[in-house]
Amino acid sequence: MIQAEGLIREFGAVRALDGLSLSVSRGEIFGLVGPDGAGKTTVLRVLAGILRPDGGTARVAGFDAVREPRRVQDRIGYMSQRFGLYADLTVQENLAFYADLYGVGKSEREERAGRLLGFSGLAPFRRRAAGDLSGGMKQKLGLACALIHTPEVLLLDEPTNGVDPVSRRDFWRILYGLQKEGVTLLVSTAYLDEAERCDRVGLMHRGKLVASGAPPALRARMPGALLEVRTAETRRAAATLREARPSWTVALFGDRLHAAVPDATSGGAELESLLRARGVAFASVRAIPPSLEDLFLALLKEGAA
Repeated sequence: MIQAEGLIREFGAVRALDGLSLSVSRGEIFGLVGPDGAGKTTVLRVLAGILRPDGGTARVAGFDAVREPRRVQDRIGYMSQRFGLYADLTVQENLAFYADLYGVGKSEREERAGRLLGFSGLAPFRRRAAGDLSGGMKQKLGLACALIHTPEVLLLDEPTNGVDPVSRRDFWRILYGLQKEGVTLLVSTAYLDEAERCDRVGLMHRGKLVASGAPPALRARMPGALLEVRTAETRRAAATLREARPSWTVALFGDRLHAAVPDATSGGAELESLLRARGVAFASVRAIPPSLEDLFLALLKEGAA
């Protein structure tokens, strides 16, 4: 349903997309993951037919996003980071407005709006002004507006950014429901824990995909072993290990430290020895399975080497 090949997009001296290629199958949830400035929004805007690439090709729902943007836009729902809700209009009025924009007939819109309000849990708030909704409810309303014309493909740009954990969970419940109905979803996010919810993930950095695949397969690509260090001196421990072993990937995770080492047994013994030599106290060192965040950090370090 989505096929991009060699996408290039430049903004002056900045290359936001650098030969990016990706494909998303029908009914799949594909997560596009990366830090701010990685190019995630640019990809979605190109696929939505809003932004012309400087090179490469993009097809969505069988149509060329560059040459046939209107045909693409008829078949997609696009939700930007700051979705254009009208604060003075009620939930019901916002849905009606977007139904007008998409040319949804009056005979269809009432049934669709009612279904979307029930689907999103917004039915009790249909007469509330959008500006008076919570952040999570605004995101749900934005999604409902993007779905009013029953799109085949849904492009969501960091839809849960700044949303509380409960609303994030509810939002993903809605996305899974859409997937069961055959909708194809491309979701960008800066939250690597959300990427675990996707069928496949593309890890993006500086306009390129550095890795893509199902989360379990990606985690299996983690080189060597990952050690978790529990210590009250995480910053000092991290500085010690980075200085002594610059080839290791060392990252802070709250009150714990993760270190990617070549081998769990020898690496663990060496790590403990280094910390003891510098007088850094630690409670435990143990091997743990890597997360996508651990893999992403290791790949970035590998690419910078």
